[in-house]
Amino acid sequence: MIDIGVNLTSSRFDKDRADVISRAKAANISGLLVTGTNVKESKHALALCQHDPYFLYATAGVHPHDADHVEHDYIEQLRRLTLDSNVKAIGECGLDYNRNFSTPDNQKQVFSEQLALAAEVQLPVFLHQRDAFEPWLEIILPYVDQIPNFVSHCFTGSKSELDKCLEHDMYIGVTGWVCDVKRGGDLREAVKHLPLERLMIETDAPYLTPKTIRPRPKSSRNEPAYLSYVVQELSVLTGYSTQSIVQYSEQNSRRVFGLEQ
Repeated sequence: MIDIGVNLTSSRFDKDRADVISRAKAANISGLLVTGTNVKESKHALALCQHDPYFLYATAGVHPHDADHVEHDYIEQLRRLTLDSNVKAIGECGLDYNRNFSTPDNQKQVFSEQLALAAEVQLPVFLHQRDAFEPWLEIILPYVDQIPNFVSHCFTGSKSELDKCLEHDMYIGVTGWVCDVKRGGDLREAVKHLPLERLMIETDAPYLTPKTIRPRPKSSRNEPAYLSYVVQELSVLTGYSTQSIVQYSEQNSRRVFGLEQ
C-alpha cells in the first residue's frame, strides 16, 4: 500500500516520527507521500525524504489556507524544490471556502500560479478543495491538457462532483472520511461509482482517524499504519476485494507520481 497524503511534518509527530514510519512499514506500507503545505513545510517534507529515500517522497506547494502569506518569490522557491527528484507533485494546492483563512481572491491567484508551475515543470498536481467545487474546477480546466495528472486529495464530494472529476481524468484520493457514517454520507455513496483505475488511498494523518478502528486508539492522532481501515471500508462499500484495492491504488500511485518499484 502507498499512502499518498501524510502530513508528516506536523508537530504532532515530533516526538515519535521515526516510530510512526516504522509502524507504517510493519503495516505493509511501501511508500509515503509527505504533503507540503507552504514553502517552509515543503522544504521540511523534502528534508525528511533524505533520511529514508525510496520510502518517503514529497510534494511542494502552498495550501489555500496559506495563500495570504506567500512571499513575492514563492513560486521560484517551489520551482527550485522541484529540481530534487524526491519532489513528486505540486501541491497541496487549491481552494478552501469552508474556513476562508485566506481571501478567495488570493486563494484563486496562488492556485492558478501553482497550476502554471506544474505545467512548466511537468509534475502532477495534488489538489485541495472544500466548499469551492465550481470555482476550483473552473480554474483547473484551462490546464487539463497541460499538466500530466491531477489528484483530488481527500475527496469528500458527491457522486455528481466525482463524475465531473472523472470526466477530466482525475485520480481520486480516499481517506478515513469514508469510514465516517455521520459526515461521510456523500463520499460513501460516491465511491460505489469510482473505478479502480482512478483510485488512490491516503490517511491525511494526523487528521481523519478512521472511526472503524476497534478497539479505538488511545490517541486521536491518525497515522499511516491505519491505512488498511480505509481499504477495508472501501471494500465493504464497493464490493471490490481488498486485494484489488491495494493492487490498483499502488499501481496508480506509482505511475502518476513516478515512484520507484
